Amino acid sequence: MKSRHKRLLGIGVGVLLLCGAAYFVLNAFQSNLVFFFTPTQVAAGQAPQDGPFRVGGLVKVGSIERDGMAVAFVVTDTHQEVPVRYVGLLPDLFKEGKGVVAQGRLNAGRLFVASEVLAKHDENYMPPEAQHALDEAAKVRTSAGAGR
Repeated sequence: MKSRHKRLLGIGVGVLLLCGAAYFVLNAFQSNLVFFFTPTQVAAGQAPQDGPFRVGGLVKVGSIERDGMAVAFVVTDTHQEVPVRYVGLLPDLFKEGKGVVAQGRLNAGRLFVASEVLAKHDENYMPPEAQHALDEAAKVRTSAGAGR
């Protein structure tokens, strides 16, 4: 085999290895990609029915029910509500009326089964997606009230 053919073979093998590595990286990235949805979007059916996603808003006052390690609560954007069930330890800052983002899946009964719950970390912070959801819900309420 000539040196030119060896070089072309080496380049071809290198390109194939690079393509294979790119495939595995993109596949791993896609399987770990999780999108954020508001309770209004979840109620409208815009959230994935068969995959994981995040839902965020405020923990509805009076909605927290504890049963050992299991916790049930409602996430609201003040326009729509999503019931959530989580088994595990909650963050110390998890409270009624405070911002929360939960990651998980919807089950067949439209209950959001969370695998992770995140709470805001101080008085001035709310996840940008949750703040945007609350702002949008406030706009909807304002425009609905103005249309009367």
